[in-house]
Order: sequence, then structure tokens, then C-alpha cells
Amino acid sequence: MVDRFFADAYLAGVYDAWHPRNVRDDYDFYLPHILAADAVLDVGCGTGTLLHEARQAGHTGRLCGIDPGSGMLDRARRRSDIEWFLGYFQAPGFTAEFDLIVMTGHAFQAIIDDEDLLDFLAAVRSALVPGGCFAFETRNPAARAWEQWAQGDPVTVKGPDGSPVRITTGVIAPYDGRVVTFTHSFMGEHPSLPQVSQSTLRFLDNNVLRNLLEQSGLQVQQQFGDFDARPLGPESPEIITFAMR
Repeated sequence: MVDRFFADAYLAGVYDAWHPRNVRDDYDFYLPHILAADAVLDVGCGTGTLLHEARQAGHTGRLCGIDPGSGMLDRARRRSDIEWFLGYFQAPGFTAEFDLIVMTGHAFQAIIDDEDLLDFLAAVRSALVPGGCFAFETRNPAARAWEQWAQGDPVTVKGPDGSPVRITTGVIAPYDGRVVTFTHSFMGEHPSLPQVSQSTLRFLDNNVLRNLLEQSGLQVQQQFGDFDARPLGPESPEIITFAMR
């Protein structure tokens, strides 16, 4: 089931306001790699802003985005010079079509079970050309990011209609050695509100992650600990991985 945060048209607009470009250091990290690749697929592309920026920056090759959230993809489709697919990544059955597949916004963590991860990674390998790269990030469980979510203050942003939206995050099932379940509550005057979305994310240890990649026929080429490309260490906030077919 798609998280309401990504399926609802109004909340998709709130997402862009809550995650503005000037705080997206992941975009600064991935964009040069996208611009250097001829054919790129963004899995979990959301509202498409990363691919929009790549096209605006002069990418002339193939750019594709796929997302299961209809609200998100409706906003992505504001640009018609990019291919957009509604659904889950495995559905289109891409075969040897992309030099680079990216997965940003920690979307990789939404795949919870090993079996689903292996199916997903098999589809990634199939979609890459020989020598192609899968670039993505997952939060390092040692950094315990969920503790900050539980203590964070409410945030107020402007919704797509200009009215204020108050967002509160709460952890309802803390880290159990594998996953964390949390909610976002949205309050405001818009008729779509109030709403509550619930998400569960998996926090993978790097040894487990590398083993899953290797089982899928993907070889880890590089790993970084943050979006400044610092080396991956035990307490790094991110596990950013470049895996090759």
C-alpha cells in the first residue's frame, strides 16, 4: 500500500514545501552522476524535481522516473520531456536500458523484507546495461536517526494553496533491530486536512546490505558516509552505495 503522504495530491505539494531544494544535499551529490550518464532512471522519483533539475541543467539523454504515488507523479508530469511511470519498479520490466539508476530520499528503506529486496535488486540488475550503476542511500542504523524524529518539534510550511500546514512526527514503534514505524500528522485549514500518514522503514546494517547486493549479482564499487562524500565509518549518518552490474 502506498503511503498517504505520497498518494494524496495535496500532501504531495506539502512534501515539496517541506523538502525545498536548498536543503537537498542529496541532489547536489547525485546530480553530477546523472548529468554524466546517457540514460537514467529515478526509482521513487516523487514529484520529479531531481530529474527536472537534470533536464534544466542540460541533460539531453533519456530521463525516466517511476513512483507508486499518484499524487507525487501528477506533480512530476509538469515536465513532458521526461518519461514518467506510475507504479512499482518491477512492473515495466526494463531490460538493459539504463546506464544509471538512482534512488534518493531514503526510498530504499521502504522495502522491508529480504525477499522483496532481492526481487527489487534483481529488477535493478536487469534494467541496467552491463557496467551500469545503481546509486542509492540508506540511513546507517548506528546513527539512530529515529531518536531525532521522536524529539523533533512540529514544523509549519506553506501548502500548495499558500495556507499554513503544521506537521508533527511521532515514532509509534521504535527500532526493534530491524524497522521503525512512525507517523506524520498534518493540520491546517485546507479541506484535505487533517490527515495522518504512517510509514515503516528498514534500517540495514552494511554487512546485510552488501550481502543482498552480492546475492543479486551487483558488485559494490564505492560507499560513502554522507553527501559530502566522506568515507563510510561506523557512526556515519548514511550508507551511500554505488553498485555495478
